[in-house]
Amino acid sequence: MAGVAKTANAKVPVHIITGFLGSGKTTLIHSLIEQKPVDEKWAILVNEFGQIGIDQAMFDARDDVVVKGLPGGCLCCQLAFVLQAALVNLLARSKPDRVIIEPSGLGHPAGLLDLLRGEAFLEAVEVRDIIATLDPRRLDDARARQHDTFRDQLDMADAVALTMLDQSTPEQLGAAHAFVAQRWPPRKWVQEAPQGELPIGLLTQSGNAEANDMNVPANHQQLSATPSLAGSFFDFPPPPGKPQREIGTSLGYTSTGLRWHPSERFDLDNLAACLGKLPSEARIKGVFHTDSGWKRFNRADGTLSVESSAWRQDSRLEVILPDTSPALDIEGRLRLLTLG
Repeated sequence: MAGVAKTANAKVPVHIITGFLGSGKTTLIHSLIEQKPVDEKWAILVNEFGQIGIDQAMFDARDDVVVKGLPGGCLCCQLAFVLQAALVNLLARSKPDRVIIEPSGLGHPAGLLDLLRGEAFLEAVEVRDIIATLDPRRLDDARARQHDTFRDQLDMADAVALTMLDQSTPEQLGAAHAFVAQRWPPRKWVQEAPQGELPIGLLTQSGNAEANDMNVPANHQQLSATPSLAGSFFDFPPPPGKPQREIGTSLGYTSTGLRWHPSERFDLDNLAACLGKLPSEARIKGVFHTDSGWKRFNRADGTLSVESSAWRQDSRLEVILPDTSPALDIEGRLRLLTLG
């Protein structure tokens, strides 16, 4: 694919916000969008581990922010071609002043960094400080703490935002500070981000990413997928009463994705109770048409939040579980909650 021509004699700053599953990346980006300079247009590229694609539905539509979802794999390896094409398209058509890329929580940033520093974008973009989000509670989980991708995300980051502070104990927060302080070289900054809020200056005044080249781990190189620019995010919804179901498994995790026709409604209270009863290690994101309107659901480490959503295209759900968890009939559980 041909490279992107440099426009207006200025490179577009690109920010990578990485972090493990459920560490608050999307919430952090929401906070930054709310502080966005009024004269800037932003583009957000969101990668998801699951096949259905839901993160784009987690953002409200606005004229000065373009959001593109890239579901169904890892930007850093099997979706690299798709990312390149999507970014070329965004730069040419939307002409953003700034780009934020949110890789999957299981995505390794090495391949992504190689792509952005490669010939295709050499004269078009400038990779700024890589920010990693860290939920202090994750350090209590040996599976996460010993996960190569979890550690590599932090090791490649120029800076770290500590998230989920309202759900972390002082001891967990102190341990997180100590854990980051052990990384070498030292991070440019470590910022506590209560409620996912990060000062906009840490983004707009950031320097160039200093991450050294790092080899993409073998378990990411072995992932395979057929590159596709079409995707399924804006496909027609499934017929009423026949939800679409997609399963994906890699890197020790399994994603179950479901989509329903927008006419199907769910009982809000029973839906929240049902999702709340799923295993505590389940990462849950959903947008549903309920008897109380359209709602967004987000759960990480057992804490479920519900808020209003502007999404109207369809109801959709993604549940990510470690492969060590028992298999669940999620579709069967939710079938009983539809109101028609």
